[in-house]
Amino acid sequence: MDDQELGFKAGDVIQVLEASNKDWWWGRNEDKEAWFPASFVRLRVNQEELVEHSSSSPGEGQGEAGTTPHKLVESKQQMRTNVIQEIMNTERVYIKHLKDICEGYIRQCRKHTGMFTVAQLTTIFGNIEDIYKFQRKFLKDLEKQYNKEEPHLSEIGCCFLQHQEGFAIYSEYCNNHPGACAELAGLMKQGRYRHFFEACRLLQQMIDIAIDGFLLTPVQKICKYPLQLAELLKYTTQEHGDYSNIKAAYEAMKNVACLINERKRRLESIDKIARWQVSIVGWEGQDILDRSSELIHSGELTRITRQGKSQQRTFFLFDHQLVACKKDLLRRDVLYYRGRIDMDHVELADLDDGRDPSCSLTLKNAFKLVSSAGDEMHLFCAKKPEDKVRWLQACRDERRRVQEDREMGMEISENQKKLAMLNAQKAGHGKSKAGYGGCPTTPPHQNLHPLQQRHVTVPTSLPQQQVFALAEPKRKPSLFWHTFNKFTPFKK
Repeated sequence: MDDQELGFKAGDVIQVLEASNKDWWWGRNEDKEAWFPASFVRLRVNQEELVEHSSSSPGEGQGEAGTTPHKLVESKQQMRTNVIQEIMNTERVYIKHLKDICEGYIRQCRKHTGMFTVAQLTTIFGNIEDIYKFQRKFLKDLEKQYNKEEPHLSEIGCCFLQHQEGFAIYSEYCNNHPGACAELAGLMKQGRYRHFFEACRLLQQMIDIAIDGFLLTPVQKICKYPLQLAELLKYTTQEHGDYSNIKAAYEAMKNVACLINERKRRLESIDKIARWQVSIVGWEGQDILDRSSELIHSGELTRITRQGKSQQRTFFLFDHQLVACKKDLLRRDVLYYRGRIDMDHVELADLDDGRDPSCSLTLKNAFKLVSSAGDEMHLFCAKKPEDKVRWLQACRDERRRVQEDREMGMEISENQKKLAMLNAQKAGHGKSKAGYGGCPTTPPHQNLHPLQQRHVTVPTSLPQQQVFALAEPKRKPSLFWHTFNKFTPFKK
């Protein structure tokens, strides 16, 4: 290095004092001020504050290392140019990776029918060909908006907004990725598969990364968009023609990440729900997964019949439906199916303590669900006032959850639902000699939050090993499923 070059190592933070030159920037670390190559660093979102702070620090002159207002504007334009160029360059490289996967791996695998079944290829590669097709259109639109002469004037925010719904295809790929890794790991234990994939890589003249590394790139890419847009927004002034679109694009890509997180969590949930249904004795009607994908609340309530009789039941509130079960008198971990209520066609009503004219009974801690047509009513009583409050809130949460799912386009595919039920039934038939079970005792109240309060917070950095951690806060393990696993006869 020259005397005026800045030495640094990976992970160091450098305060940028001058960035008018696109290749070499002037900056300061803990040791000294000097030039350093711009291509060796990544911009931090808070870089602008560091520059402004450095220009106003007491004792600092306004010479070579200082920052005048004119230079600050130039510096901000250069920063925006750098971020725009990084977005464009990484997008082009990404398209090259997708092309290599589709033409270098998938095309060759399909030629060798003796080595790969159609099901195996679907598991390993998922919908990556659809992603490749989508990303080519996206890049084509980006190129149209890219200003080669003055990159800082580029207006690319509209591209993200136009294609925001298309990014939802990443959800299927991310959900499929753990299964792809498992399938690939099994094949890689055999030498002929290792040699085959390496031969594919060499034939396509791909960079020296193993196939599992290439298959990880779509997951990493969808994580990176919010980070890149956050940086771009930082260096886009409010007067810039792209400001409003970049701001909207940043929020849109955060929502895409949120949707992917939520779908992944729901997929993990439906396997447990399917096993729960299989454990219920005398189940009737359609599968629970035909309409529901999440348990919202559960507990014991006393149901008052039209004749005024009291029935002690255990209720499970899912999105769209409330399932009633009866405990076995001897084996309390066994539940019998006793019907369900369609939550889409009833309205919740709170009842005051006292005598109810509809059933001529004195009620306490009661509420009811009345059909929209008004021809049917379901009356319930909780043991304690706090239990009633929790049920009332859970019913409101269920309606809000359904509305949010509809707005976000939250859907689990029919194939995924069928697969979950099939796996649960296979496990049930294989291990049902011990008798029925799998139903928990009443769990305590679970604090569930509306979906908009569970949106992701985009991190400032994203370790590659956190493949699916799109900044989703960890949820407390549900005591319901813990108890379910404790009692289930299907568990070895």
